[in-house]
Amino acid sequence: MASRHIVVIGAGIAGLATAALLGRYGHRVTLCEKNDDLGGRAGSLEVEGFRFDTGPSWYLMPEAYERFFEHFGTTPEREYGLTRLDPAYRVFHGQRRADVRTDQAEALFESVEAGSGARLHEYLDSASDAYRIALDTFLYTTFQNLPELLTPEVRTQIPRLLRLLTEPLGRKTARVARDPLLRQILDYPAVFLSSRPEKIPSLYHLMSHTDLRQGVWYPTGGFYAIVEAIARLARENGVDIRTGCAVTGIEVRAGRACGVHTSQGFIAADAVVSAADMHHTEGSLVPVQYRTYPPRWWRNRQPGPSVVLALLGVRGELPGLLHHNLIFSPDWRPDFDAVFGGGGASRSIYVCKPSATDTTVAPKGHENLFALIPVPAQESLGQGSAYGEPSAWVESTAEGAIAQIAQAAGAPDLSERIVLRRTVGPKDFALRYHAWRAGAIGPSHTLRQSAFLRGSQASRKVDGLFYAGATTAPGVGVPMCLISAENILTWI
Repeated sequence: MASRHIVVIGAGIAGLATAALLGRYGHRVTLCEKNDDLGGRAGSLEVEGFRFDTGPSWYLMPEAYERFFEHFGTTPEREYGLTRLDPAYRVFHGQRRADVRTDQAEALFESVEAGSGARLHEYLDSASDAYRIALDTFLYTTFQNLPELLTPEVRTQIPRLLRLLTEPLGRKTARVARDPLLRQILDYPAVFLSSRPEKIPSLYHLMSHTDLRQGVWYPTGGFYAIVEAIARLARENGVDIRTGCAVTGIEVRAGRACGVHTSQGFIAADAVVSAADMHHTEGSLVPVQYRTYPPRWWRNRQPGPSVVLALLGVRGELPGLLHHNLIFSPDWRPDFDAVFGGGGASRSIYVCKPSATDTTVAPKGHENLFALIPVPAQESLGQGSAYGEPSAWVESTAEGAIAQIAQAAGAPDLSERIVLRRTVGPKDFALRYHAWRAGAIGPSHTLRQSAFLRGSQASRKVDGLFYAGATTAPGVGVPMCLISAENILTWI
C-alpha cells in the first residue's frame, strides 16, 4: 500500500493498535489522545502502592492477541507473559458457590443437575463450531462484499446460523440446565456483550467456548501491560503519540477528510481514523452535512449499561475470593430490569482480586480488589472519587457492593480493613472517553447492532474517514478492538 500520513484519534486499545499497524506497514501516523495517559477505558490507576486496572480484566480469545502481535514478529508471551487461571473463576449464587475450571465444566454441571453435563457437552460443541466460523469468516472482514462471506461451509450452515441469530441466548441456555446457578454461568456472557440474555442472539453462545474450553488468562502486570506493549510497538514503528491533544473537529474538503483540528493546532492528513466513541465522532467532530449516522439513527440504538467501579486496597488476605468472582442474585432478572430500565444498580456484580495472581499490584500483606457494578447508562448518576468530586449515589452504590463482597468472602470486617478506596462513576466515562450516554462497554450486541448492522468502519459520506473500536464493528471487548484495528488495514 502507498505510504500516507494518517491521523488516528483516541489512544485506547483500538487507537493504539490501529496506529501501530499502520506504522508497521509504512504509513506516517500521528496519534492524538485528549487525556494525559494512554489506554482509554483500559486504563490504570496507581495510588499508595496499589495498581488498579480500570477497565478490562478478562483475557479471552487468545487468537486475537496472537494474530495482532504476529504482525510485529512477536508474541503475547514475549511482550507481557501470561498465567492461566485455575480455577478460571468462582460463582456465588445466594448461599451457594461453584468454582469453574476450564475443561471440567461438564462434570460441574452434572454434579449439580443430572443430565446437564451431556447437554453442556453438546452446547459447547456448538459454541466451538460457531466460534471457529466467526473467526474464519465474520470477524476479520469489512462486510464490503457479503456474497464473498458465503463460503461453501457457511452455505451449509445457513439454516443453523439463522436459528442462532433469531433465538435469544437465554432460550438456548434454558435447554441445557434448569438450575439457576448453571444458567447464570452460561448466560453471563451477555453482560460481556453489553446486553442481557433475552436480548442477544444465541449465536453469542460461542463466548462459552472461550471460558469453558479455551481458558481464562492473566497478563503479567495486568491489562495495562497490554496497553504499554502496543504503545511500545507503535513508537518503534514511528508513530507520533501526542497526549493532551484533544481533537475538536475533522476537516473535510470536497468530500474528503484532510486533517483534524486539535487543542495543539491543525494537523493535515491524507486520511483520518477515529477510534473515539463513534457517536462523539459523528455528532461533534464531523461537519453536519457529512454525518453518516444522524441523530435519528442513534435514537433507535441501545447504548448498553454503564458501571460503578470500586477500587479497593484491603489490609490482610481475603481467601474467600479467587482472581475472578461473580456474585449473582439468586434471581437476577430484577437486576437487568433495574440497569436497562433506569431503576438503579444491579445486585449481581463482578469482583476481581488480581493480587491472587500478581503480587506487584498491592503492597505486601494487602489485597487489591476491583468491583464492577452494572448501573443505568445515565451521566446524571455522577462521578466517582478517582477523577473528580464523587456523587453520593456512586459512593452509596460502592458501599452496597462492599457489603456484598464482605458476605460472599466471609469477611465481615472488610469495610474496616479498607485502607484505600477510589470509585469511578458513569459521568467519568462521559467526560474522560466521550462515551455515548455514559456507557461503559459499548453499544449492546442486539441483533440490530451486530456484524454489518452495527455500523460500518468507513464513513459513507467522507472519503478517507474510518472508525475503529468498541462502538463500531465487530464489537465490544479488547479482542474485538484489535480485530477492528486490523480491519482498518483492509479499508486503507
